[in-house]
Amino acid sequence: MVRTPLTPEERERGERLGQLLREARAGRSMAEVAAAAGISAETLRKIETGRAPTPAFFTVAALARTLGLSMDSLVVRCALAEVACRDGLGP
Repeated sequence: MVRTPLTPEERERGERLGQLLREARAGRSMAEVAAAAGISAETLRKIETGRAPTPAFFTVAALARTLGLSMDSLVVRCALAEVACRDGLGP
């Protein structure tokens, strides 16, 4: 199966998601959060750095739960970050 290449927008969205999850992790170690979410530390590292820009829904849901985020708040925060980037207000 050949996967369609991601668009630049999809890559940027993945980077924003990773940044939000990294910020929510705060002082907790990557290994601690990954273990609590039931994923490998390498998977979390790839998500946080944007190297895995389209993680599975259940992976994101497990991370959100572990980090005390609702899926709704994560969607809103990603959308706000997207607007800020588009308007030149964010990274």
